[in-house]
Amino acid sequence: MDTIPLLTPYKMANFELNHRVVLAPLTRCRSLTSLPQPHAILYYSQRTTTGGLLISEATGISETAHGFPGTPGIWTKEQVEAWKPIVQAVHEKGGLFFCQIWHVGRVATNESQPNGMAPISCTDKGCTPDEYDWAIPRRLSVDEIPQVVDDYRIAARNAMEAGFDGVEIHAANGCLIDQFMKDQVNDRTDEYGGTLEKRCLFALEVVKAVVDEIGEKKVGVRISPFADYMESGDSNPEALGLFIAESLNKYEILYLHLIEPRMMTAEDISETPYRSLPMRKAFKGTFISAGGYKKDDGNKMIHENHADLIAYGRLFLANPDLPNRFAIGAPLNKYYRDTFYTTDPIVGYTDYPFLDQSIYFN
Repeated sequence: MDTIPLLTPYKMANFELNHRVVLAPLTRCRSLTSLPQPHAILYYSQRTTTGGLLISEATGISETAHGFPGTPGIWTKEQVEAWKPIVQAVHEKGGLFFCQIWHVGRVATNESQPNGMAPISCTDKGCTPDEYDWAIPRRLSVDEIPQVVDDYRIAARNAMEAGFDGVEIHAANGCLIDQFMKDQVNDRTDEYGGTLEKRCLFALEVVKAVVDEIGEKKVGVRISPFADYMESGDSNPEALGLFIAESLNKYEILYLHLIEPRMMTAEDISETPYRSLPMRKAFKGTFISAGGYKKDDGNKMIHENHADLIAYGRLFLANPDLPNRFAIGAPLNKYYRDTFYTTDPIVGYTDYPFLDQSIYFN
């Protein structure tokens, strides 16, 4: 490891990356009425390097997609126009930008839904109330599911109109697609529930629709088979992850982005041994790993060929020049959790300091 594996070039289909440090999708709650705001231009451009890959914060596909205040959308013309200068700023610095498209499903309150309606899901089982008063969801009928699939397709088309280089389908962290895939949540007895193949049908229908709309080499998928976010666990996560990895090969998508089992909750990092290697071997495209990595274990993942790229969240949030800090071994800024989800357009958002030293990546 004479060189720094994280900082070696990588060819991702037609995209030339100068390093392997990816900005993970990070909900930041700085949008207003589902519109991304001008301060996001600075936030994303700060974290852009020539040949660096950025994945946007989770972006709603429809009016019913939101469960958290301050998250952006991409289902209206106005939202598309609001994204354009943000994407342009990333491109002007030579970066690549993918839009993560999502639907939270049952992870929503009535207040977050149009006219206070019940959020949609694969089930009518709600999440256990905690700091949020989660609503009781409404089980989608089989006849309604194609419309939701089409919402993903339209969102992908809109992302391309906004100038993004591609989209990442959010199929993780207890949100709608994850709810369908996980047997702890999905209690259906129709063609979308029961067996592993049936539980994954909705996810694969979404992938096919998006691929057909924008092309397979502009599509990534993020999954978290081992996690239990929002009470969305599975009795056999290894089988689930492997089935998805193998099934996605049919669509020849650009990448699979997997959250390692070391990230079982949003806050805690365990030392659980990596269990994603069978999925990495099964999937034929680019493999991105996420999981609270630091520099050394990220380098190890690349060096041992357990992943092609490593997604960094909290470290990249607090260190907008993270690849350069890795390059020269500089100390890292501390992140402040209490400002992760505030609405302030500056504090905890664009005010983390850069290095004063010369940089390797522009």
